[in-house]
Amino acid sequence: MEPIKIVADSAADLTALDGVDFAFAPLKIVTAEREFVDTAALDVREMTDFLARYKGRSSTACPNVDDWLAAFGEAEAVIAITITGGLSGSYNAALTAKQVYEERHPDRRVHVMDSLSAGPEITLHIERMREMILAGRTFDEIVSSFSDYKTELLFVLESLHNFANNGRVSRAAAAAAGVLGIRALGRASAEGTLELLAKPRGEAKSLAAVLANMEKYGCQGGQVLISHCFAADTAERLAEKIRTAYPTATVRTHPCRGLCSFYAEQGGLLIGYEV
Repeated sequence: MEPIKIVADSAADLTALDGVDFAFAPLKIVTAEREFVDTAALDVREMTDFLARYKGRSSTACPNVDDWLAAFGEAEAVIAITITGGLSGSYNAALTAKQVYEERHPDRRVHVMDSLSAGPEITLHIERMREMILAGRTFDEIVSSFSDYKTELLFVLESLHNFANNGRVSRAAAAAAGVLGIRALGRASAEGTLELLAKPRGEAKSLAAVLANMEKYGCQGGQVLISHCFAADTAERLAEKIRTAYPTATVRTHPCRGLCSFYAEQGGLLIGYEV
C-alpha cells in the first residue's frame, strides 16, 4: 500500500482519523479581546458563549504556510483538502506550502484540493480518501477520482451574528435571523460561497425545508453527515426524517469543532451528503 497522508485544515471538524496517516492545520477565530485556536484542546462551548456576547468585529485566520508544512510532516505523498477559498485563504496557503515542500523534497508529492465547502462535506471527502487508501489505490487514482465524487452542503442557522461580525452578510440580513424563530437556510454554492435559500420559521418548517432542498440538490440516499453546534437533539430529529425519506441513506451526526461552530453558532446544523 502506497504511503499516503491525508491533511486538512480544522474546518473538516476532525482531529484524528483511524486507519491512515492524518494531520490537520488549525484555523483561528480572532477578536480584539481574545483569540481561539481550533485545536483538539479548544473549549468550543466557552468560545461560542463568548462570541454570543461579543459586540465587536470577529474574524477567522487561516493556517499559515508553516502550519501546513508542519501538518505535511515527513510524508512521501500528501493529499490536502481545505475550507472553501470563498471564506478563507487556507487554500492559497496550502498551495504555497506544497510548492515549498516539493522544492525541499523533489521526490515527494502534494496535491491540494479546495473543497469549496466546509464541515461535513469536507469530512465525506476525507472518508472517501481513507477508503481508497485502505483499498490500496494509488495517489494518482485517488486524486483523479474526486472529479467524479459529488457532494453537497446545506446549513440551517438560528443566528447570523458571527457572519455579520465577519462581514460575510449584511447586518440587516443577520438581524432577521432568530427573530420570531426565523432561521437562515442555505447551501455552499458551486463557487464555494454562501448562498441563502430561504428563511423558514421554527424547527418543523426548517427541517422540512432541509429535506426539500436535499431532494432538489440531488440526494439519492447515500452517506449523510450532520454537524451540529450544541444541537444534538435537533440533529437527531433531522437524521430520523432523512432515514425515513431515504431508507438507503447512512446518516450520522457529530458536534462541530471551533471553526464550524463559529459559522454555525449555537443551534446551527450543517448537512453534508452524497449526490
